Amino acid sequence: MQFKNVLSDKRVPVDTPVNAIDENGKAVFGTFKSEFEKMDFLKIKGQSPYVPDWYNKFRYTMWEAVEVNLKDALFLTAVCDMGWFMTALTCFYDKKTKKVTYWKKTLRHRGASVSYNLLNGDTTESVYKNLKIKIVNHFERGNAYVLGCAHHDKKGDIKYDITLERVSLPSVVSIPFGENKPLYTQKDLFKATGYIEFQGKRYECDEDSAGIIDDHRGYYPYSAHYDWVTTMGRKEIDGEKKFFGFNLTRNQSVCQTDYNENLIWFEGETSRLTPVRFEHIEYNKWRIRDVYGMVDITFDIGDRYIMRMPYKVIDVNYHITFGELKGYVCDEDGNKYILDGMGAIGEDKTLHF
Repeated sequence: MQFKNVLSDKRVPVDTPVNAIDENGKAVFGTFKSEFEKMDFLKIKGQSPYVPDWYNKFRYTMWEAVEVNLKDALFLTAVCDMGWFMTALTCFYDKKTKKVTYWKKTLRHRGASVSYNLLNGDTTESVYKNLKIKIVNHFERGNAYVLGCAHHDKKGDIKYDITLERVSLPSVVSIPFGENKPLYTQKDLFKATGYIEFQGKRYECDEDSAGIIDDHRGYYPYSAHYDWVTTMGRKEIDGEKKFFGFNLTRNQSVCQTDYNENLIWFEGETSRLTPVRFEHIEYNKWRIRDVYGMVDITFDIGDRYIMRMPYKVIDVNYHITFGELKGYVCDEDGNKYILDGMGAIGEDKTLHF
C-alpha cells in the first residue's frame, strides 16, 4: 500500500527560520529541515492563559539526551532542566541479563546546564562530583562528542567516550500543545564509535553501533503525558546492511496528523510515519500501532528506570524502558521493515507540575 496519501503535507520539512520564537513572542510550528540557530523560548508571550510571562522560566522544560545501541548493551545519558530543578541521569542496560543500572542526581540549578542550541560546540554538561556528563554539539558539521563517568558505592562505576557522526537527515519539529504553547524536538541518527566501560568491562562500539541525540524544549500543560519508543542500528536493506532507526511518540499535540515526530531514518533520507497509539498490554509489554497498517510493533521490556516525585505541587511518574522489538514499520511507498530482535528504548511519562 502507498501511504503518501494519508500523510499530511505539513509533515514535509520546510526551511528553518532563524528563531523558534518570532519577534512578537509567537512560536513557529511545523516540520523543518535543520536545527534552529536561536531558541528564545523564554521570550514567548502568552504560552498560558493562567500564568504571566515572567513565570515562563518555571514552566519551561528542556533536555538533551543521548541513546546508543551496542551489540550487548543499551545506553542513555541526559541532562534535564524542568524549571524548578535539574536532573542528570546515566543508564546502562545489559541485554544479556536484562538489567538496568542507573546513576542520578537531582538538584536546584547548580552543577548542570543544557546547551542553548546544537551548533558550534555549544555544550550540555553535568559536573556533579559522582555524575559527570558532557555533550559537545557540532550539528553544523554533522557530529557530536559525548563523554562522562559516574560512581556509586553499590552500583559501581561507568565511563564512556563516544563520537557520533550523522548518517541521515534530522527530525526537527515544533508541535503546538495550545495556541502558543510549543513543544520543540530535534532528533538525529548517528554512527557511533568509541566505548563504554561498565563495572570494569569494556563495551566497544562496532560497525553496527548507532546513536540518537534527542534535543527537547518547550512548555507542557499542567497535566501532561506522553509515550515514546525508538530504535537505532544497522539492518539489511535491499541486500546490504545500512543504518536504520525510527522514532514514535504520542503526546498532546493539538493535531496528531499535522504535528508529530514519527519517522523512519535511512542512510541519507527519512520517511514520514502516521500518528500512532500506545497500548500498555502488560506491565512489560507495549503494542504500538496506527490505523492504516503502517506501524505494528510489540515492545518487550526487560527492565526500566523509574523516577517518582509525588509532591504537593510537582508529581512526576517517569519510566524509561529498555528491551526488544517485534513487528514492523513501513515507509511511505509501502515497503515493510521487520524489526524483530532490535534493541529499543522507550518512555512512559506523566507530569503534574
